[in-house]
Amino acid sequence: MNIEHEQKSLNLGKKISVKGIEVVGNSGTNSYLFLDRIQISTGKYPVAYLELEVRQSNGIQKKIRQIKEKDDLFVFSNELKQYKGFVVKEINGLSNRVSFINGVSLTVGQTVGDVDEEHVRRIQIRETVKSHIEKERMMFKKGIKVLSLFFIDEVAKYRLYDKSSRQQKGDYAKVFEEEYKEAISQLHLFETDYNDYLQRFSVEEIHKGYFSIDKKGRFVNSKENRNEGGISNDESAYDLIMRNKEKLLSLNEPTRFIFSHSALREGWDNPNVFQICTLKHSQSEISKRQEIGRGLRICVNSNGERMDTSVLESDFFDINKLTVVASESYDSFAKALQNEILASLSERPLTLTADVLNQRVLTNEKGGQFIFDNQSAMDLIFDMKTKGYIDSNYRITDVLIKAIEEKTYEVPEKLKGFENCIAELMQSIYTTATFTAAENDKANNVDKPVLQPNDNFAKKEFQDLWKKIKVKTVYEVDFASRELAEKCIKAIDTRLTVKKILINITSGEQQDKMDETALKAGESMKKEKSITEKAGSLPGALKYDLVAEMTKETNLTRKTVVNILQGLRQDTFHNFSLNPESFIQGAARIINSEKAAMLINNIVYSKTDKTYDDSIFTINNFKGSLAKNILEVKKHVHDYVKTDSDTERKFASDLECEEVLVYAKLPGGFKIPTPLGNYNPDWAIVFDTDRFRYVYFIAETKGSMETLQLKEIEQKKIAYAKKHFEALGHADITYDVIDSYQSLRDRIMK
Repeated sequence: MNIEHEQKSLNLGKKISVKGIEVVGNSGTNSYLFLDRIQISTGKYPVAYLELEVRQSNGIQKKIRQIKEKDDLFVFSNELKQYKGFVVKEINGLSNRVSFINGVSLTVGQTVGDVDEEHVRRIQIRETVKSHIEKERMMFKKGIKVLSLFFIDEVAKYRLYDKSSRQQKGDYAKVFEEEYKEAISQLHLFETDYNDYLQRFSVEEIHKGYFSIDKKGRFVNSKENRNEGGISNDESAYDLIMRNKEKLLSLNEPTRFIFSHSALREGWDNPNVFQICTLKHSQSEISKRQEIGRGLRICVNSNGERMDTSVLESDFFDINKLTVVASESYDSFAKALQNEILASLSERPLTLTADVLNQRVLTNEKGGQFIFDNQSAMDLIFDMKTKGYIDSNYRITDVLIKAIEEKTYEVPEKLKGFENCIAELMQSIYTTATFTAAENDKANNVDKPVLQPNDNFAKKEFQDLWKKIKVKTVYEVDFASRELAEKCIKAIDTRLTVKKILINITSGEQQDKMDETALKAGESMKKEKSITEKAGSLPGALKYDLVAEMTKETNLTRKTVVNILQGLRQDTFHNFSLNPESFIQGAARIINSEKAAMLINNIVYSKTDKTYDDSIFTINNFKGSLAKNILEVKKHVHDYVKTDSDTERKFASDLECEEVLVYAKLPGGFKIPTPLGNYNPDWAIVFDTDRFRYVYFIAETKGSMETLQLKEIEQKKIAYAKKHFEALGHADITYDVIDSYQSLRDRIMK
C-alpha cells in the first residue's frame, strides 16, 4: 500500500516519532500520589483511581488502585510508613478532589510527593528543545516555520503573579530558557543564516503561554471537559491561540514554543507543530491520539503551500515527522497509540452509502464548506459508480485509489475545490474494507464466575493421591545466631545492591508501512535507542526504625539484627541513606537466604492433624484467553487449566496423553510452609499404563533443569518442599523439578 495513502487512511499526516521518559526505581520515602480520575455513578458513592507506591516482593512499584472514602493508603501500600495518616476523608466528584484526614488533598491530574518530577520535566524540556533545533536547522532553508507545543498541568508552573499582579516566570519558563540557551550555546556549529535567525530574538520572546484569562486579565488553569478526554472547554484560551494561528507560521513572528494548559480542541491543529511535549502525568482516560492530534497535519511553507508528496516526493516523511516527548515509558505510549489506531479502523464504514455521506461536513484548505444532503450524497455515489470508482456492492475500487494517487480522479461540478476532502474520505473507507479485523478475542475468552472441579476430581485414583498430600506439616529449626550474623555480614557486604533512581529515555518511530499485521502485532512503532541517567533527587524526610523494619522482614531478634548492622562496612551501610526501602528489602532478602541455607540441614518437618480442604479446588473469577493462557482439557480435575508460561502450556498439553489418568494444577491455596515463605508446587499427576500403574508424582515445572539457572530462593524452597513430602511418609509419591513431559517420563522410568 502506498505510504501517503496509508497515512491518510489512518488520519495520520505526519509520521510519529516518540521519546518516552520513564523513572525506574522508587525510594519509598516521599508519600507519592497521583490522582488519575474520579468515577461518578448513579446511586453509588464516587470512587477515585489513585496511583501510589506499593511494596511488593520485587521492590516498590507504582500501582493505580481504586479507593473509596475511609480507605487507608497505609494498608493499600502493603504498610509503607510514608502513607501513615493517609485515610480518605472525602471524594468530591464536583470539584474533582480527594482529601485525606491528615490535611493533604489532590485534584484530578495532580501529583504530590514525586521527588523525581522536577528532574524528569527538565529532561523532557531539554529533549523537546533539542528535537526542535535539529528540525529547525533542516527546515529553515526550506522556509518552513517550526513550532513546539507543551501541555502543562498547572499555569503556575509557567507564569506566576506577584501582589501587584505582575507576571513572573514559573519553573517551566525558567527551565525552558536555561535549556534553550544551553542548546544554542555553540552557535559556531550552525549555518550562518540559521545562526542569524537564532540571534534575531531574545529567549524571552520565543515562548508564549496560551491559557484561559480571568476577569483581572491573569492566566488561570483552563477547565477541562472530562467527557472529551481532557480538552479545554474555555473559550478564552481557544480564542487567544486561534487569533494568532496564521501569524505563528511566519518566520518573522518570534514565537516558536507554545505552552498550553489542556488539550486543544479540533480546529487548532497548526500544521507546523513538529514537537509535542506533555509536561504532566499521563492520565488513563485521555486518548494518545487526542494528545498528539494538534500536530499531525501536513506542514506548509512560508507561502502557505502544503508540503505533501507532490512537492517532497521521497523526502515526505523526513520533513513531515511529529516528535512526541511523552511523560511515560516509550512502550506504554506506543502500545496505547497503536491500539487506538486499530480500534479507530474497526469503527469506520466499509461501503459508500448515502447514510455515510448525509449531513457530513467537508472543509477545504481555504475554509470553504460543503454539507451533504441525501440528494447530493446520491449524486456523488451515482457519479463514482459510473466511473468505476465503486463496484456493485458500493465498495471503493482500486481504480479510484490509483486515480487519487495519480491525481487524475474527478468529482462532480458542485464538489470542485473539495477534491482532497473527498480523497481522504474515500481512502479511509477503502482501507477499512481491505482491513481484516483482528481475531474475535471474545470468542477465545473464558470467564467463569465459579469454576468447580469436574468428575476427574472424584476418581478413586486422584482421591488416593489427594488424601496423602493434603496433610499439613509444620517445621522446627535450630541454629547458632552468632554464626548466622557472621555469614549475613559477609554476604551483605559482598552481594547487596541498592537500586538507584534512574531515568530511561527511549526513542522510536512509526514504521513507513503501517498495515493490519504490524498494528495487531504491536510492531508499527519501532524502538531505536535508549539511554539511562541517574535522577537528581534526594530521599524524603521520612524517618525509619531500621532495626524494627529488619526484625519484621527477617523474623530475627533485635539483638541479632543489631549485630548484623553494626558489623557492616561503612560504605555498605551508607546505601541505606540513598534508598532506605531498597536497602531494607535487599538486606532482608540476603539475610533470609543465608538463614534458609543454614536451616536446610537443620530443619525438621512433622505431620499435623490438619488437612487442606477440598474447597481450595473451587476457583472464583476464573478468566483468561484460550489463545494465550488457558487450555480446554479432558484429564484435568477442571475443564480448563490456566498456565503461567509457554513451558507450562506445553507441559499441560502433553499431560493429555494416554499414560496420564488424571492430573491437577495445584491451586494457590495448597501451600507448603518454609522459612522463606509459603511454597506452591505446580502439578499433581496420576499415571496408569501397562508399564507403571498408579504412579503418583508432584511436579514443579521450570524452563531449565540447570540448578544454577534457578533463582537461589527457588532452589531453597524446592529443597524444603522435598523435606515436606519426605515427612508425609509415602514411598509411592515422588516430588521433583522437571522442564518437560519427556523429562518427567524419564524420571519415572528410572
